[in-house]
Amino acid sequence: MNTDRKLYQSIAGLAFITGVILLIPLIAMQYTGEVNWDLADFIVMGTLIFGTGLTYKLITRKSGETKYRVAIGFALAIGFFLIWANLAVGIIGSENNPINLVYFGVLAVGIIAAFIARFQSHKMAIVMFAMAIALALVAVSAVIAGMHSSPGSSLPEIMGVNGFFILMCVISALLFRHAAQDQVKP
Repeated sequence: MNTDRKLYQSIAGLAFITGVILLIPLIAMQYTGEVNWDLADFIVMGTLIFGTGLTYKLITRKSGETKYRVAIGFALAIGFFLIWANLAVGIIGSENNPINLVYFGVLAVGIIAAFIARFQSHKMAIVMFAMAIALALVAVSAVIAGMHSSPGSSLPEIMGVNGFFILMCVISALLFRHAAQDQVKP
């Protein structure tokens, strides 16, 4: 009973935080034309924020291990920012460039692999290293395909943005590895 109550309180807190964060673009729209969101933007972003927070709560609710919680948070942040960047402006070219759908595929494979790994630290380290490799392959493939010549995508932009996400995946993998080592120690 107490666990259910805590979960409901967490969900209510997440909903409140999501609402507060969504007030930022809503207020900005009143003062500048630079921010121009429609209802769909608010729904997608609200779902992304709330869903990421809820996923974190559900995965970490039974773990008291700080390193594991940080590693999960890092992995979820990667997914959050990868989706956000892809929907907002696109990673390669504009958000309408079909090559950007590959990033959703990388995330989908990572999510499926995380469930197969049952979110266990030592296995999640492998999942995150694999995602880093997959992102590197996407970047190299995009360059080989000449995407760096298309409008909105230069070679430094493609390599820089992908390099950032690759680095984040490697950091997350190392955090999971450290969490796994702590679990093995007597």
